[in-house]
Order: sequence, then C-alpha cells, then structure tokens
Amino acid sequence: MKTGKFCKRVVCRPFPQLASAVLALTVVAAAASLTESEKKEGVEQLNRTRAGVVEATKGLSEAQWNFKPGPERWSVAEVLEHIVLVEDFLLENTSQKVMQAPAGKADRDYKSTDKMVLSAIADRTQKAQAPEPVIPKGRWSPRESLDHFLKSREKTIAFLTSTPGLREHVTDSPLGQPLDAYQWLLFISAHSERHTKQILEVRGDPNFPKE
Repeated sequence: MKTGKFCKRVVCRPFPQLASAVLALTVVAAAASLTESEKKEGVEQLNRTRAGVVEATKGLSEAQWNFKPGPERWSVAEVLEHIVLVEDFLLENTSQKVMQAPAGKADRDYKSTDKMVLSAIADRTQKAQAPEPVIPKGRWSPRESLDHFLKSREKTIAFLTSTPGLREHVTDSPLGQPLDAYQWLLFISAHSERHTKQILEVRGDPNFPKE
C-alpha cells in the first residue's frame, strides 16, 4: 500500500510531464538549427549580391569611378569602399561577438525575421547615416576595393558554410529586434544589395561621364 502511494505520488506522475518536456526541448532544438535549405539560400543570396556589385562596377573609367552627383553624395568608388568596410566589420562582429552571445527566445519567429532583414536592409527608400568607422575615405583604389570585396565575400560564404550553431546566438540590431548569426550574414548580403542600387543611381545621373 505504501509502495503504491509512493509510486503514484513520486514516480509515476512525473513521467508524462517529463516526456512532454523532453519532446518540447527536442522541437525547440530542431527549430533553432540552421537547415541545409536555409544554408543554401544564404549562399545563393551572397552569390547573387556579389554578382550585382561586380556587374554594377564593370568597365568603369577613372572619371566614372570618381564622379559625384553632388557635394554630399558618394562616388561609385566611395560606395564600393563602404560596402567593403561594412562587410569586414559585420563578419568580424558576427564571428567574434555574435557567436559568443546568449541564445534567443525559443519561440522567436526567425523565418519572418530572415525575410525582414533581406527586404528592410535592401530598401533604399529608408535612408540611414553611416557610422564614422565605415565612412569611405579613399583607403584603396577602386580596383583594390573590388579585389578586397571579392576576398571578403569568399570569407563570408566560407563562414556560413562551415560554422555550426548560426541560429543559436543572438544580439541586438538596428532593426529593433535581435538577430542570430545567420541573419547577420543575410544583413551583409542585403547591405551590399542596398548600395549596389546606390551605385546604379549614381550611374543614372544625367551628368555621369559617358566615356
């Protein structure tokens, strides 16, 4: 009799609850892991936006590289330098800081956030002031900037394809919600797309050199 009461109160009751808890943890763990499909999509985004930068800057003369639409506007060379500076900064920050950050909320809607990062960052209708460290200052020639960009993008893709746990850590972002490491890599891609649009705007200026 005593044994039955002990089993009922201490042993038997917790098992269904324990099983539910384990199942919930398994679901959360699965949801927080980057899938092969997401990894492929991230690589495709990075490849696509790399190609966009290359195409937008192909065959430019020195005059075209350095033309400014206005006194407060950037030239194509300056825009490319900015793209490089931001990619290097964000990749280092992601690998060194984001990957050491705490986990995000178990129920966060990371798929919607992925889409939001790609659309919001690439949106040129929302203007933003570049922080001082990533303002272009003629650090490299246009050819050096392009070579630097291509090497940096290879590093970004290699980091995405070889690093485990990209969904498992989050940090605050300028978008008003935390991003995981994978989303910061999407941020890099979308940022280069944003400024590829800016390069095309410069090239579309009526006074852009026609050489």
